[in-house]
Amino acid sequence: MSAKHFNPSAVRWHLLGVLVMASLLSACMPRQLLVNSAADALTAQGQVEEEDIGLAREASAFYLKVSESLLRQTPGHLPLAESVASGFTQYAYAFVAFEAERVAYADAKAAQQLNERARRLYGRAHRHAMAALNQSSPGFSAALAQPQSALWPKLRAEQVGVAYWAAASWGAYIALSKDDPDAVADLPLAVRLAELAWRTTPNHGQGDLVSLMGSFEAARPGGSSAKATAFFDQAFAASGDRSPGPLVAKAEAIAQAAGDRPAFEALLKQALAVSAGRTDLSSQIMRQRAQWLLDNADDLF
Repeated sequence: MSAKHFNPSAVRWHLLGVLVMASLLSACMPRQLLVNSAADALTAQGQVEEEDIGLAREASAFYLKVSESLLRQTPGHLPLAESVASGFTQYAYAFVAFEAERVAYADAKAAQQLNERARRLYGRAHRHAMAALNQSSPGFSAALAQPQSALWPKLRAEQVGVAYWAAASWGAYIALSKDDPDAVADLPLAVRLAELAWRTTPNHGQGDLVSLMGSFEAARPGGSSAKATAFFDQAFAASGDRSPGPLVAKAEAIAQAAGDRPAFEALLKQALAVSAGRTDLSSQIMRQRAQWLLDNADDLF
């Protein structure tokens, strides 16, 4: 996952300023116009990258709570829904689920609690994203659940970002729900949603969506390792050979699953080289993960 839409730099004072302006303007603006204006402001702030991981973690919780509250008042605001869903998904991935992996050997109970929290955050992201899709295309979820391809819902270009995060958070939620048969049974729907987004805008997110397709292909029953590998390679190329994310995903989903330690380590070292010198949050997070996986290779093989 990338942190492209993660809004760790939505600093407290900027957001408080948005809220204060909203209260001052509320007497002279129609309520929905006010809400939409505030949503636009928060969404614009959400596109700014933050290069400091510590600041990202500290600022993101406040931003997410404010954005989520506003989204509940304007659920059809697709850019804000995308920002909220991506924020919750990436917060869970970078700061909760990863921490669970790091403490698992030393404290299994703490890891279980962290995984449960990450699972709830993924579910929260998914609900917000699906609500936005249903608001903008009534009946979307019902159509998605139909087995006949002719009844699948159609995605518009402006919905692809929300659909991507709906599918990504859904897949992550399922991955942490292995003891919940009902959740696991939804995997084909998550895959179908990702496919809809991919067929609409294949290169969304400079390879992010293609990489998600690779992860789903590797994870689904009967999936093709060769096809998943092709997706990961395509995702890396779509990033201009600059994103470490597809390399780390390929290392875990393909090399580790096949028990191929040399390939696993080679991919992670390539990810470290690609991310060297890059200060964007996504690269930093994936660099941390790549190094951690390398350091723990003895336990993984």
